[in-house]
Amino acid sequence: MYPRFRRAMTLALGGLALQACTPPDGKIPVTTSSAPARALYLEGRALNEKLQPHDAHQRFAEAFALDSGFALAAYGLAATAATARDGAVHLARALTLAVTASAGERLLIQSLHARRSGDPDAARQVAESLVALYPGDERAHWTLANALAAQQQYDRAIAEFRAAIAIEPQYALAYNQLGYAYRAAGRLSAAEDAFAQYVRLVPDDPNPYDSYAELLLLLGRFDESIAQYRKALRLDAHFAGAFTGITAGQMLAGRHDDAIATSELQLAEARDDGERRTALLNLAMVHIDRGATAKALDAMAKREALARAIADTVNLAADGAIIAEILLHAGQPAAAASRFAAAHALLAASSVSAEQKADDALAALYDEGRVAVAHAATDPAALAVARARALAYATGAEARKNDARQRQAQELHAAVSLAMAAPDEALSALDRADQQIPAVWLARSRAFAARGDRAAADAARVKARDMNILPTLAYVFTRATIAGATPSATSRTARGTPH
Repeated sequence: MYPRFRRAMTLALGGLALQACTPPDGKIPVTTSSAPARALYLEGRALNEKLQPHDAHQRFAEAFALDSGFALAAYGLAATAATARDGAVHLARALTLAVTASAGERLLIQSLHARRSGDPDAARQVAESLVALYPGDERAHWTLANALAAQQQYDRAIAEFRAAIAIEPQYALAYNQLGYAYRAAGRLSAAEDAFAQYVRLVPDDPNPYDSYAELLLLLGRFDESIAQYRKALRLDAHFAGAFTGITAGQMLAGRHDDAIATSELQLAEARDDGERRTALLNLAMVHIDRGATAKALDAMAKREALARAIADTVNLAADGAIIAEILLHAGQPAAAASRFAAAHALLAASSVSAEQKADDALAALYDEGRVAVAHAATDPAALAVARARALAYATGAEARKNDARQRQAQELHAAVSLAMAAPDEALSALDRADQQIPAVWLARSRAFAARGDRAAADAARVKARDMNILPTLAYVFTRATIAGATPSATSRTARGTPH
């Protein structure tokens, strides 16, 4: 996607599929020379849409073994890979094979490539082309809806999810994502209705209960939420999202020992490195939430060791960056700077695409800016570095038309403004930041306090503490800060991790 996917989109739209098994009119074709491979792919797609990536991955692997030229099987393998390294390998193969697949398949693969490379604008454009070519395909609308939701265009996303449902009223996954879009838009009653319909359509699948549980979590109904997550686990004992949700509910309710036990059970029952990495990150976040930095670092060291054992460079860099985040939050900016630099250097020297390297180089400016803000507490000269990095990051985010990074640039601008005792400027920047990030509301609290508005500061602080979302680094750092456990750090919403 950098050069912004223009050439890639042209390639995706050109040419003809060589051997396409023709589905019902108006649907994205599935191009393969093997009928058994096609059947296995469709089984894998159904499993993946039930959020069972481990089982889906096995079906995709079996399909690809039957037809090594099957682009969508490679795409499925990339989408469900347990590690970033394997995901990159499968995606590269899918991109190569896409040349002989249909235009729709090429666009699906390019959409995944755009998301993996951190170009949400390109992902949306590719998805819009997909819908233009296949307006009667519910999955085309679902792909576009998700791309729009990623850019926080929730009204448009809701319309696309509803378009998918209009085409196929039994398309359960669309109700799931529709519920999340309504939730993000603040339409909680509509979200609950969508999740209820999801449960009615597939009552024997674990994910509907998981999704409804997440809404209950948001509403602060922790015990009810945990009960729904346990329903999901009774249907699938390995359903990773339910483990994460139970951990979250226990943590948010202040039952940290229970949350740690849940994460350790998830780790013990993990079937692959992807599930192990999820469990270890959950464990680290619970320790951060209770202010146990050393234990959080220990969990992350184990996660890092998994990536190192298989030379998974992307995940190794991601783990190093998370460790740096923990150190920065714990008031160790020099140690954080060293780990950030090592993580970025590792990715720069890796075999990932030029697009990913360019995006990570931009992320490095954000990290350097936050480290400089932290140093400014004892070294006022560091403010000049922080301002320079903030400007460079904002300029780069704008040039790449990456709206997630543009919003994140406003967080960094606000952090610099607060360090410069300019609360009004900070509040102006925060108005343009991501309002669903807890750290944004904590920063608002600080800005209001600096301006002398104690009531507004207290309200923003409570909102930051009680957002009741599934665990993210930004959220647990915010909660720990409010609890008085450790210093704070701004959030890292645009980097992301594979899990």
